[in-house]
Amino acid sequence: MIVVATFENHLFVELAISALRQKGIAPHHLFAVPLDRRTEPPRLLDTIHRADGLSFLDLAAIFGTCFMLLGSIYGYVLTWGPIIWGIIGAVGGIGLGLLLKWRLNRKAARRQTNMSAEIVLLIRCDEEQWPLIERLLWDHHALGLAGIRDGKASGR
Repeated sequence: MIVVATFENHLFVELAISALRQKGIAPHHLFAVPLDRRTEPPRLLDTIHRADGLSFLDLAAIFGTCFMLLGSIYGYVLTWGPIIWGIIGAVGGIGLGLLLKWRLNRKAARRQTNMSAEIVLLIRCDEEQWPLIERLLWDHHALGLAGIRDGKASGR
């Protein structure tokens, strides 16, 4: 059986490895792999072949439509007329929507780069040791945990 666990901090991995060694897991059955972080910032605009779910133009279209409608309605009582105020409302709404979405995407990108798994720990063990190893890894702040036995994945 192979147990796969991810950790955010190398200190927790070292503590987990030492605890596993004390429980009788041989050192050649433990394998820790540090992951490289993404260095390039996420793209602002989605393409047809790559989309990350952070659409940039949806809020701009919604605000542009709403402000254009309001500008057209209230333009009948204002001096420049409904067409000019509709255009002003559309441009202002699109600008406001782009600004808000840019800020929201920037905060989401920061959150995404700040919280990620840094280290993957692979452990080869017997199936009888699974409950002990599972409890020990959860106690040492594992982010995720899976056990692979006979080609099938198990775990939470």
